[in-house]
Amino acid sequence: MEAEKHRPRWKTLLAFGIIYFVWGSTFLAIRVGVHEVPSFLFAAMRFVAAGVLLLGWTIAQGERAPTLRQWPSVILLAFLIFFLDYGLLFWAEQRVPSGIAAVMMATIPAFMALSEIVLLRTQRLTLRLAVALLIGFAGVAVLTIPSLSLGEKAVDFRDAIALTIASISWSVASALTRKLPLPESKAVSSGAQMLAGGLLLTVASVTLGEFHNFHPSAVSRGAWFALVYLIVFGSIIGFTAYLWLLHHESPTKVGTYAYVNPVVAVLVGYCLGGEALGFRTIAGTLLIVVSVVVITTTSAKKAPETPADHMALVSQELNALDDRSAQ
Repeated sequence: MEAEKHRPRWKTLLAFGIIYFVWGSTFLAIRVGVHEVPSFLFAAMRFVAAGVLLLGWTIAQGERAPTLRQWPSVILLAFLIFFLDYGLLFWAEQRVPSGIAAVMMATIPAFMALSEIVLLRTQRLTLRLAVALLIGFAGVAVLTIPSLSLGEKAVDFRDAIALTIASISWSVASALTRKLPLPESKAVSSGAQMLAGGLLLTVASVTLGEFHNFHPSAVSRGAWFALVYLIVFGSIIGFTAYLWLLHHESPTKVGTYAYVNPVVAVLVGYCLGGEALGFRTIAGTLLIVVSVVVITTTSAKKAPETPADHMALVSQELNALDDRSAQ
């Protein structure tokens, strides 16, 4: 408690600044990179490097590597988060402005809420939540429906589908994380997932023949800097700041990055990337950000428990006891 009282305020502000502005700016760095390096290859380079550095550093600090029982869970989450979510994000940003991509990815809390309502049945659909979801999907519609005369080009249908699948895959992974056997250390778990995801992206890149179109000598310094920025600042420093905040601040405060990041990404894309900032982008961003704010600040209302839910809970507890005895 004494240490908490004397913790320098600048450290907290710096950590929030990192997850707000560094993570918000990574979308432009992705766009810069994928315009010169094939998308899956660029994503693979980022996450293999970040995974090796993060996992290697945590193990060197005395943390335990994932066990044989934990690796299947690590690989499944790596597939959902780094292969599907990030892979499709990098692929779509070849055509979609970084700010709009960030705004569409901000729908993740909406899909997480839906998964809790429909699949996990751990949340009830309240009027407040229903309105928030409708507002969020209205924002997506504003960004993607070509027939709306809003002065800007709408997101291409295939890119909109890709970004939607990416958001859904992250929300599914978030739900599974609570149930799968994973390393106790979040740093070890994330490092292993990054490395596994990077290797999956490498396989996809090789399968798609991206190496045939890749000539390192033709890549500009700007694209290489974008890669280093993503590895060091986006993955290593950003994740470290995030973990530090989780240990020192409330999850609600830390979760505010979910609706700050898209705003930062839109502004960074406009100021540094020369991206358009018209009525379509502004309207879609506002609708989705309002939706995320309402969803993330809504108190969870548990769905009524059924006999089947009760039996599932009992079974889960018995399995947990078996797991503990096996260890």
